[in-house]
Amino acid sequence: MKGKMAKHIPIYIVLICILSVAAYGKKPLAKNNVFASSTEDTYEMTMKQDILSLMMAYPEYIVGVETRENKKVYLIMKSGKRIIYDDKTAKNFEQKLANPDLQDMMEQEYPLTPIKSLMPKNQDPGRGRVYSLLSEVYGGTRNKVESNLVNVNVGNYSRFNKNNKAAEELKKVMQELMPIAQKNSKVAASLFPSSGTYNYRVISGTGRLSPHAFGIAIDLARDSRDYWQWASEKQGAERIASYPQEIVDVFEKHNFIWGGKWYHFDILHFEYRPEIILKARYFGNKNVNRKEWYEGAPVEDSSVKEYIKKIEEGVK
Repeated sequence: MKGKMAKHIPIYIVLICILSVAAYGKKPLAKNNVFASSTEDTYEMTMKQDILSLMMAYPEYIVGVETRENKKVYLIMKSGKRIIYDDKTAKNFEQKLANPDLQDMMEQEYPLTPIKSLMPKNQDPGRGRVYSLLSEVYGGTRNKVESNLVNVNVGNYSRFNKNNKAAEELKKVMQELMPIAQKNSKVAASLFPSSGTYNYRVISGTGRLSPHAFGIAIDLARDSRDYWQWASEKQGAERIASYPQEIVDVFEKHNFIWGGKWYHFDILHFEYRPEIILKARYFGNKNVNRKEWYEGAPVEDSSVKEYIKKIEEGVK
């Protein structure tokens, strides 16, 4: 009996292996792979943090979030327009810059700590912009944008968009920096004369509108080393290292990002992008062990609690 069984053992083993492979092939990778499951969890956590940052940044314009039949997540705007979070399309750096979805726009982490050298290659946090979002907030045509412009004193009077508190925050920036500039000649030399705010134009070499076309960016005093197409990396790094930190700190405090924190540096450029700053402020520390995805955000705020509820209900 034992001899007969021994002859058949190899057949049993082969059958078991075949059945096991067939069963494995029918299951999704994420359910059979701890790393894949962890990656999915990280993706969903990041998506929720991105959306919460966007809702906090644009409270008058983003009213909800939903998952549609195609399993893709969309922000719901006050106008009724839906803006997709992740179009699930693989893109290289240039494609993400030219045609980003919200996930692409929020992907790179903006450093709130001081920097003294050039950012790593192709690290340009905030340089990609979702124009459907900007159009909803600041105006979808030149006439609509211009109807939202107000004068702000930046050493001379320049126009800036009043929507979403952009002009109000720029006024606060200048009110804080003016006394500093009066005592610090280096700060004054980097501030004045301003090189401009609103200008309805495209970015040089592209067909994409500049953030200046929406009235949400300001260029300060110009230096020949300020722009990546004007200067070498070495010159840009030297300019970044010597740039007054007081200016950067005050602008970031009021939700402006600095073009000096781009590999493709634009050192005289500051741009009102509250979603980028808020994500960095509340979710930038990757070493925090969060029990809930929203830990770090100001959850004591009733509006933030409501946003969290909408995200939990809308992301399926």
